[in-house]
Amino acid sequence: MVRQVIGYDRFSSKASFKALEDVYTLLRLHVNFFQPVLKLVKKTRHGAKVHKVYDTAQTPYQRLMKSGVLTEDKKRELASIYGALNPVMLLKQIRKAV
Repeated sequence: MVRQVIGYDRFSSKASFKALEDVYTLLRLHVNFFQPVLKLVKKTRHGAKVHKVYDTAQTPYQRLMKSGVLTEDKKRELASIYGALNPVMLLKQIRKAV
């Protein structure tokens, strides 16, 4: 998604660096909290045919919360960030920043 948003031009000024930093900050929030991803669970081969089994689509945020590796403080911190986000407004901000 980043290449589609930014493009392939060279950015060499401090102003363009700041603009890219702003866009990447917004994109990070959008991708990690609102873009579901299918994870491959199992892949089996039957001759030339490959059968793939995927887990249910979840966002990286959802997977991290279910993983059991976070402390309660970190879970609360991420939950408060997620609660403060509005996906529609976030997309508008990304389009405006680009």
